[in-house]
Amino acid sequence: MDVDADEQDIIVYLKLWPKHFVSSREICRRAGGKQRFRDDPYWANQPLKRLVEKHLVESDAGGHYRLFSADKKDKSKKWISPHLKKILEESGKKFEDVLEPEQPEDLEPPESNP
Repeated sequence: MDVDADEQDIIVYLKLWPKHFVSSREICRRAGGKQRFRDDPYWANQPLKRLVEKHLVESDAGGHYRLFSADKKDKSKKWISPHLKKILEESGKKFEDVLEPEQPEDLEPPESNP
């Protein structure tokens, strides 16, 4: 995806605040530097709108922005270790859904005789 220099400055600044929404005023103030903010205090408004259209940045109802979080897209399940995966796959059972531990009959608590 092509981004210009202003959009790149905004992306680099928003990478400092992952998972946090930042106001457009704060982005204008800090992303481009002091001199850029003095020359045009609203310089980031148009690039922010373009980034939202490109689906690189998301905004909330209050006009704050953040980078799209990757954790929404990729919620794949991972094995704890490759050794456990191999052992479980060799057992022949299917582990597609949630595993519920089984209570074997021989592990029931012993009855006490008075």
